[in-house]
Amino acid sequence: MDKIFFILYSVVITIIYTIALPFLFYFSKKQEKYKNSIPARFFLKNNPPLSPDGIWFHSCSFGEARAIYPILDELPSELLRLTTTTQTGYEAIAQKVPKESRYLPFEPLLFSWLKPQKVLVVMEAEFWYLLFALAKKRGAKSMLINARISDRSFPKYKRVSWLYKMIFAHIDEVYAQSEIDKDRLEVLGAKNIKVIGNIKLGHIPKVTKNLSKPKALLISAGSTHEGEEELIIEAFAKLRNIEPEARLVIVPRHPERFSKVSKMVKEFASINHYSWHNYSENEAFNSDIVVVDILGELVNIYSISDIVILGGAFEPLGGHNAAEVAQFGCKIISGVHYFNQRDIFNMIENIAIVTKENLAQQLIEHEMIKPSKIIHQTDIEPILKSIKKEL
Repeated sequence: MDKIFFILYSVVITIIYTIALPFLFYFSKKQEKYKNSIPARFFLKNNPPLSPDGIWFHSCSFGEARAIYPILDELPSELLRLTTTTQTGYEAIAQKVPKESRYLPFEPLLFSWLKPQKVLVVMEAEFWYLLFALAKKRGAKSMLINARISDRSFPKYKRVSWLYKMIFAHIDEVYAQSEIDKDRLEVLGAKNIKVIGNIKLGHIPKVTKNLSKPKALLISAGSTHEGEEELIIEAFAKLRNIEPEARLVIVPRHPERFSKVSKMVKEFASINHYSWHNYSENEAFNSDIVVVDILGELVNIYSISDIVILGGAFEPLGGHNAAEVAQFGCKIISGVHYFNQRDIFNMIENIAIVTKENLAQQLIEHEMIKPSKIIHQTDIEPILKSIKKEL
């Protein structure tokens, strides 16, 4: 059955790939954020195979890539091989292992690209059938770490559980974030599951430079998405009626939205007679509203914040890592849509969860929110021990 499925899947995914090629070429030319990833992943441009016989880690996003740093630091650097699927993820892995960092090619291209490795370690929910099947067939021990199945995704996964059973047939070990995730993974066919918590708590980004905190109440809106900035600014305006010295820092999640958010803040500031500026022009917090339009400053800003409104959860996006904030004991306000961060939220005390309609009122009543606190940590030793057995 596995052999038949392997052949059928390979044929179907190759047909899909062939049909999609013109569209992929178009997006690679028109979308700035895909200009490197699409040519590398779908056309193998500047994307040679990884060196063989190493420890191969695959992660998707910037956050996932950064989360594996503590594991990488405990392994021989000459054996590390890293792949990702996103531009921000690539920036994170290339910083760690520049000579052996690649974009993961789309599945049909793996037949010629993938070299034998000692171990394949995949983060979270990167369920690529041919990635696991070919790596396993070519001698790698395969592991899925920080595995999770969100509330939102589980019903969809169950409808095609036959596919995930075929994928998990090629995964030797699974390290899950929670008992709920373990139960869901077992339904989908996973075996040899251990619950070790969320490894993103094993590496929380630290301050890279010390910023000067203003004397006024400082509110930071971190990793915000479309629709959230306007909501937060309006809530801030209501707070200002009571605390006129309060200041707001907005840190959009995606760089391509920096200019749009700046334009929106400029218009809002003009109407309400607020001062504002872009952080790239002035690295101070001496305006009523500051838009952070550069990367790499989020944790530094959290370290001097009194209150953090955590983005990604006021729209149904899944939320962001609250541990980055809680390490400083900031007061945290989050929306209700934090389904991708459930396990991390459960490891932190005193996060105020509110609907978007109640954000302004919660911000006004911020004195009632207790400082956040991380109450659990994660043990990566089982992962390290399993990898080292293969060396």
